[in-house]
Amino acid sequence: RSTTVDPTTLRILLCVTGVSLISVVGAVFLTLRQSAMRAILPLLVALAAGALLGNTFLHLLPDAVAVHGGFTPHIAWGVLGGLLGFFLIENVLHWHHHGEDVHEHGPDGVHSLGWMNLLGDFVHNIMDGMLIAAAFRVDEGAGWATTIAVLLHEIPQEFGDFGVLVHAGFTPRRALFMNLLTGLSAVLGALIVIWAPESLALDYTLVPVAAGGFLYIACADLVPELRKRAGALRMLATWSALALGLVLMLLVYKFAPHTHVLPDGTIHHHGPGEHDDHDDHRGHSHD
Repeated sequence: RSTTVDPTTLRILLCVTGVSLISVVGAVFLTLRQSAMRAILPLLVALAAGALLGNTFLHLLPDAVAVHGGFTPHIAWGVLGGLLGFFLIENVLHWHHHGEDVHEHGPDGVHSLGWMNLLGDFVHNIMDGMLIAAAFRVDEGAGWATTIAVLLHEIPQEFGDFGVLVHAGFTPRRALFMNLLTGLSAVLGALIVIWAPESLALDYTLVPVAAGGFLYIACADLVPELRKRAGALRMLATWSALALGLVLMLLVYKFAPHTHVLPDGTIHHHGPGEHDDHDDHRGHSHD
């Protein structure tokens, strides 16, 4: 690979750094009353759910189909792998936390729940960085959409993570620092994809995996939170936030440039909102 940093790599590093820095939003936790937090968080969750669903169906899956020349078994297995992989990771972390007494703290004054939460964040942020990098390297528009979706998902999550760390025994200042430290693992995830040998084709494998993972997060984690009983006004606000997330992804689709880099090295450009013409790519097998 050339030692010159190409524009796509610069975009990737800029975006994953932004995702890493979003971890400091936990500091807002200190300035908000509980009533304000309860009012804001459902709207942020709905916005994130809309963005994740929009990114999955408007960007990631169409781009995977464009790159592979159709909805191939490679894409199907990738989506299933993302769905089941995220489900497995979540279950392992939940199983470890279940039944622990948060009042029993270790020698450092912090319960193991806090350290396990940080470990989960570390792994999660590495995955975020890898998925953003893979999306950008397959299609620029998908890269921007994935970055926005990840950012919107991270904001409500960081509020929750900050609260868990403080509850587990971290001081607010230390909790903020540890959140930022684990957030930087997104950069590590991006570098793994950037430096990976081209023969591994991580870019083309991770895009359908991202679609499956985002679908799981939206439908299994976020949407159930929105089903809790609420009045008509709250329900209207929730649906509006969900629709706004979808509209954001639609705007990225309409106005962001699209450049598909195929596994054989062929680069296909088309304007914002335009669809690929697959005729010149048929005959290639990517399985």
